[in-house]
Amino acid sequence: MSESAGFNIEDLIKVSPLNGGGDEPRVEQLMGKLVRLQKVQTEAYQLEGIHKENEELCRKLQFQCEESEQDSIRQVEQNKKSEELLEQYRCEIQGFKLKHRKLRMKFENQLHQLMEQHKNLQSIFMPQRLPAEVESAENIKSQLLAAEELKLAQLRRLGEELEELKKQKQIGTIATETQEE
Repeated sequence: MSESAGFNIEDLIKVSPLNGGGDEPRVEQLMGKLVRLQKVQTEAYQLEGIHKENEELCRKLQFQCEESEQDSIRQVEQNKKSEELLEQYRCEIQGFKLKHRKLRMKFENQLHQLMEQHKNLQSIFMPQRLPAEVESAENIKSQLLAAEELKLAQLRRLGEELEELKKQKQIGTIATETQEE
């Protein structure tokens, strides 16, 4: 069976005769064998205890391994969700950047247009151009006044012609009335 301390259990159980001829073994031999048997039994108990501890430790390690695997799976799922969320945020940031860029370009175009308008207005209303502009305005004013006087003269003439026609009509009406009488 099992071998311990250089002998097997069968040797311990087997009793050898004393001095070659007697049936009874010596007490010392039996005591030695008993001590050796107790040592083997103690070793067996110790080995059994170690075996139970190892089994318990193995169960704990298996449980920890299962928990670690579950934690690892949860961590992988969490990482996947985080990466998806991160990608979504990246896309949103890109969208905001693009929108901001378009708005900035639109603003820059509007600013450029305003600057061009300002330059044009500045060139028109420069102090150096003021005398020419005043002269031009006076020429236009005199032209408008002349046109107004012409129109007024035309209106007076038309008014006079209208008065003349009214008088002629009245004279004609009076003449027809006197002829009828």
